[in-house]
Amino acid sequence: MAAYHGPMDEVFKALSDPSRRHLLDSLNRRNGQTLRELCSGLGMARQSVSKHLAVLESAGLVTTSRRGREKLHHLNAKPVNAIADRWISRYDRGRVQALADLKTALEGPPMSFVYTTYIATTPEKLWEALTSPAFTSQYWGVSFDSNWAAGSPVTWKMGDLAITDPEQVVLESVPGSRLSYTWHTFTPEFAEKHGFSPEWLATVTAERRSKVTFDLEPMGELVKLTVTHDDFDQGSTILEQVSQGWPAILSSLKTQLETGSPLPA
Repeated sequence: MAAYHGPMDEVFKALSDPSRRHLLDSLNRRNGQTLRELCSGLGMARQSVSKHLAVLESAGLVTTSRRGREKLHHLNAKPVNAIADRWISRYDRGRVQALADLKTALEGPPMSFVYTTYIATTPEKLWEALTSPAFTSQYWGVSFDSNWAAGSPVTWKMGDLAITDPEQVVLESVPGSRLSYTWHTFTPEFAEKHGFSPEWLATVTAERRSKVTFDLEPMGELVKLTVTHDDFDQGSTILEQVSQGWPAILSSLKTQLETGSPLPA
């Protein structure tokens, strides 16, 4: 019987090259770099960097976004989570020597979190799932009160808790294509509801406000969804926590759209 070579084989193949690991290290230190920035930072020829980035993007380890005419490159956490789910969570990480380079590539706090997934739906349905309280309350446990026009306020509702702030606003809104808004304020009521300590609250309230952006791109019967959560301080506590929370939220979103029910809470 012929061996099966699936998506995970592409990930390990991409990670096997030291030049590609150097690119991941560079993006880990500073996410969202252009091709020119990656070339100058690593002293590699433009053609070589382009080829390596194509391999990393094909494996899902790197995803891209647009800023005007510039193409930005980001680390993507999804393949790493797949590896962790299959092996790393079962064994002591310190003993998995075969994944040492992967661990090195991911150490240290990036200044943004980027996650790409593919959902069997339409841009219109995905947009509704991102903005409709009836949807978000099911897979996220949060509902939003906003008209989703650029500049409009966004109120976060979590059960009986409502969080409002003049700086909680919609930044960009292109229905079916792109949605961006600032992250919520961390209030004493929020900390109490979720069991966070006063010390934690003092730490996160000292950090600057971050933002999240959803990019929707139709691809045949699928929609490519890229979530970028950025504008974090160096060593951000909030970044560490949302990096753990987003994969579960987005997996539940995907499941709900494709099956009609979110993942069990």
